[in-house]
Order: sequence, then C-alpha cells, then structure tokens
Amino acid sequence: MIKDVYKDAIRTLNTLQTNASYLEQVKRERGDPQAQLEAMRGFLERSGLKVEDLDRLNIIHVTGTKGKGSACAFTECILRSYGLKTGFYSSPHLVQVRERIRINGQPISKELFSKYFWLVYNRLEETKDPAHASMPAYFRFLTIMAFHVFLQEKVDLAVVEVGIGGAYDCTNIIRAPVVCGVSSLGIDHTSILGDTMEKIAWQKGGIFKPGVPAFTVAQPERPLEVLRDRAQERECPLYLCPELDAFEGDHRALELGLAGAHQRSNAALALQLARTWLQRRGCWGLGELKEEALPGAELAGRPVPLAPTFQPTDAMIQGLRDTEWLGRTQVLPRGPVMWYLDGAHTTSSVQACVRWFRQAALNQEKPHDGSEVRVLLFNATGDRDTAALLKLLLPCHFDYAVFCPNFTEVSVAGNADQQNFNVTLENALTRCLENQRTWTRLLEEKGGQDPWLPAPLRAGGLLQPATTRGTLLLVPPAPRPLNSPSLVFPCLAQALRWVAQGRDPQLAAPTAVGAHPHPVASSGAVLLREAAAVRVLVTGSLHLVGGVLRLLDPTLSQ
Repeated sequence: MIKDVYKDAIRTLNTLQTNASYLEQVKRERGDPQAQLEAMRGFLERSGLKVEDLDRLNIIHVTGTKGKGSACAFTECILRSYGLKTGFYSSPHLVQVRERIRINGQPISKELFSKYFWLVYNRLEETKDPAHASMPAYFRFLTIMAFHVFLQEKVDLAVVEVGIGGAYDCTNIIRAPVVCGVSSLGIDHTSILGDTMEKIAWQKGGIFKPGVPAFTVAQPERPLEVLRDRAQERECPLYLCPELDAFEGDHRALELGLAGAHQRSNAALALQLARTWLQRRGCWGLGELKEEALPGAELAGRPVPLAPTFQPTDAMIQGLRDTEWLGRTQVLPRGPVMWYLDGAHTTSSVQACVRWFRQAALNQEKPHDGSEVRVLLFNATGDRDTAALLKLLLPCHFDYAVFCPNFTEVSVAGNADQQNFNVTLENALTRCLENQRTWTRLLEEKGGQDPWLPAPLRAGGLLQPATTRGTLLLVPPAPRPLNSPSLVFPCLAQALRWVAQGRDPQLAAPTAVGAHPHPVASSGAVLLREAAAVRVLVTGSLHLVGGVLRLLDPTLSQ
C-alpha cells in the first residue's frame, strides 16, 4: 500500500517538470527576479506556511559553485555529533528523490515522503487560482515540502543548500538564517547566473542577510571583492575561513570522511559554520579559540577579515571523520574491478577529480603482472563545455573511454526516481556521439605531440541502429585512426556490463545477443576479462553517477 502511494507521489512530482524545464522557467523569469521570490512566497503561503515560520528552523544557508553539498554534509554531521536533531535539504538526488530531504543524516522514509508530498500537493490543489500558476515547479515544490517536513518533525536546525545561484534561488525566501556559507566559486549555469566569476559571485552573495555572519573559503581576488561588496551593501559580517592546516596543531591531522585534497576547504568552511551556529544558539562545547580575529586582520592585504581559528572539539573531529556523501570521490571496490565515482561537472571540479583519481588509483597495489586497464565512463548535461572537461581527463591515460546517457536502461518507464522528461534518448545519444568525436580529436592532437603513444588502431563504421539485434547500438564514426578506443552505449546497464565483463557480482555478464558490433568492443572485452585490475572513473555528471550507483548498489533503491 505504502509502495503504491509513494510511487504515485513520485509520478505526480515528475509532472511538475524536472531540471531542464525548471532552468528554462528561471531564464524566462530572469527579467523580473523579484517576481520569482514573490511567487515562491505565494506558493509557501498557499501550502499553509508563512515566511516567518521558517525563522524557527535555525537555518544554515549555503551556496557556492563547487563543494557546497560536501560543505553542508560536513556541517550537518558535526552538529549531529553534538546530539542535535538535524534537517538537511540538498540537490540533486543520486538514486531516490527522498535523498534531498534528510533527518539526522538519513533520507526520509517512503511513508514520510508520501505523507508530506500529498499534504503539500493537496493544499496547493485546493487553493488554485486562475490568475497564477497552480503548482510550483519540481525544485520549488520540494523546497516547500522540505520546510514542512523540518517544521513538523521538529528538527533543531536545518542545513539548506541553495539550488542554483543565490539571490533569486527559491531557497532565498529564508529571511533570518543563523549563519551563511559560500563554498568555492567557479563557472557553471552561465545562461542563468552570468558568464564571469564576478557575475556569479554577485548572485551567490545574494543570500547574505543583515547582521547574519557569513563565511567563505579562499576565492580569486575579484570574486572575493564582489562578495565583500555584497556583504557590505547587505550589512552582513563576512569572514574568510582559515585553511584546515590552522586547526591541525600538534601534528594531529584531521581525518575527513570525504577523500580528496579539495575537501579540506569544505571541511574548513563547515567548522566555522557549525561553531558559529553553536555560538549564536547559546550552546556549549564550542572549541577553545586559538587566537581572536585581529581587529586589523582585514588590513593585512585581505579584502575580507580572517575568521578565528580554534581547537576543534571531539564532536567536531568525529563529525568530520564520519561524514558520508555518496557520489563524491567515492570508491567502490569489487574484486578486480574498482569503481571511482565523482559527480564533477565544472572545469575546476574535474581538475580536482583528476588529482584525486590519479592519487587514489596510483596508491593501489599495482598488479604483479602489470595488467591494469583504465576506463573512463563519461557524460555531461546542460550547457557545459564538454571539450574543456574531456581535455582535463587526458592525463589519466585511459585505455578506453565509454560514453553513454544517464539512463539506467533504454526504457526508463519502470524507474520513476530517475526520470527526466526533458531529455530524449535521441538528444542524449547525439550528445554522447559528439563527446566521443571530441575525445578522438583531443587524443589525435595529443598524439601529434606525444611520440610515446602506441601505434593507432584502425577503426571504421558509422552510427547505425542494429535493428536485427533488437537494441540500439552505436558504432564510433572514425574516418581517421583512433589512438584510444572509445565506445558509445545507449544506456548505463549495457555500458557497465561491458566494462565489468561479469567480474562484478552486481552486474550480469554481457550477452552475445545485442553485443556491441564494434571490433573495439570485442577486443576490449578480452582485455577487460583478463586484466588483473580494472579501474573505472565515472564522472562528468551527478546524474550519471546516480544511475551507476543505482545499478552497482541496489540497496540504495530500497
């Protein structure tokens, strides 16, 4: 019974549009951004809440381009280590939409999700008005629903991650957070936020509120100045987080639950957010200050004063160590096949991902006979510059590159959580073929400069539906020689089965019927079956990583 009510809730939620059309709507409304926030307030009130009700949630509001989700996860885990009841709202989800609304670090149950979904949906249905849109779009709806969940389940605090931007994001109806944070800035969602770091910084600084302390991590000079100006204009005290090293006295390195050097700045931000929250809420156990922020700190060549360093408490140390955040620098060892998952999708986050992957993969024991196969599984969505992302992945020296859409199966009908009505299979495959051509071109350019690359393989063929085999198969168009074989698969299940070759217990072996017709697929299959170690990096899109996790760890779908 619960299962059916939940399924109906997910199906109904999906009719409220998903990401791509929400972005279109935001672009249309960009001319009057204030109207977006007014509309959001209207939806909130129709659902039975007032904006001032949100003040009771003791919110930590976090924005940024990269690492905002990880910074939120660290912050939530630290405060949970103090015995507080936490709410956490984040996006996107990887496997199930319930992941976006968490209590005490766990996605809310199907029962709770169904209960609050229908409560909010029915109230909005009952208050329909012909003059206005009757239902908020997908992300706005979930934001309103999260506020209902957190208020009625009586959390002590809510960590709220901004969706896109800040100033005009629908989470920005929050009037009185306890503290705000800005993680690392970069270039993303340019069609909405602007095409320079300064424009993006202006949008992110839109979450600053009068008298509410805000913290940011090291940023390039100009964007940091924009954040400072936004803070001054909004009468918000803004501080720069000291590096994590400053908290690691006495040769005691802080252990982080999330791998990768880039997570250190997210952890440093989380320490400041958690400590300030505890301080402003009158809690004990703050951690002894090592030094007060010097009154002239902002004059020492810094546009923004440095926040104080302090001795992290045991609860803070435990929180940083226990933090889990799926799909970010995550390693899944499966016998000879090692899966490295990271949802990086901007140039700087892919750079960080490459540093992490090279270190993580090189730290592994090399097989005694040296036979190691490295595979890239890649897809990118939206208006991202895929060529720039792929170029950054070249130094990993992949033996194979596999491109496929974010669909787990060719038919996604049975998989409501992963449905995206805005991306057709045909569009997605066209994009994969373009990515494949880009990869081939990049390798050829690199090959021209690199005398040590192996002699190119000959490969021919064109894009052709193999109708006789009953499945859509793609053969790389390769009028020129290839240095590194690459393949396009129509869905994740086929791509993963080819990579794993029956060596991962969660994945069936690829079948002869419907096998990929390209010669690279059959010669590669032999190497993959015989290699002592297969290392697979999955990156370019959080949605791609989510689909892979769903197939590799079915318990996440339970």
